[in-house]
Amino acid sequence: MLPLLLASSSPYRRELLERLRLPFVCASPDIDERHHPGESATALVKRLAQEKAIALAAHFPKHLIIGSDQVAVLGEQILGKPHTFERALEQLSASSGKSVSFLTGLALYNSQTGHCQVDCVPFTVHMRELSAPRISRYLHAEQPYDCAGSFKAEGLGVSLFHSTEGPDATSLIGLPLIRLVDMLAAEGVEIP
Repeated sequence: MLPLLLASSSPYRRELLERLRLPFVCASPDIDERHHPGESATALVKRLAQEKAIALAAHFPKHLIIGSDQVAVLGEQILGKPHTFERALEQLSASSGKSVSFLTGLALYNSQTGHCQVDCVPFTVHMRELSAPRISRYLHAEQPYDCAGSFKAEGLGVSLFHSTEGPDATSLIGLPLIRLVDMLAAEGVEIP
């Protein structure tokens, strides 16, 4: 089996990949993550996941490289990482009582053969009606400023949900393990 590389500095993705009990290393790719004009959210996350994986191929020439990227979509608007309290407050206020779709792009690149598998796994979160004081309390408690959509589903953010739906709950956290297992199997990797 070729060694595994997670092309990410995300502690959330690292923790998820650890669930598969496979040895892996992490490295952070340096790519331009800007949205191209006219590019759909699905096309964006698939492109970025693939670019992240391929960006590290020269430094890891005989690896299976995992790239992933995620956006939250409210209506037609892509919600990025808020980075500040004010932007997180705006995002959660706009999401109150609505459904937010999370699109997670996933790529598995074999840097030895050049073969790349790419997919997008959707997951929808139906938000509760959220008052400004509740949003503020949540943001001060968890500070999810590095998370698309302004909440941490693996933490206290779950208290903001009315319900969820999708094929793989791990995609909400940023690395769809069910689809990744399929991709790894296609490369001959046996999961314990």
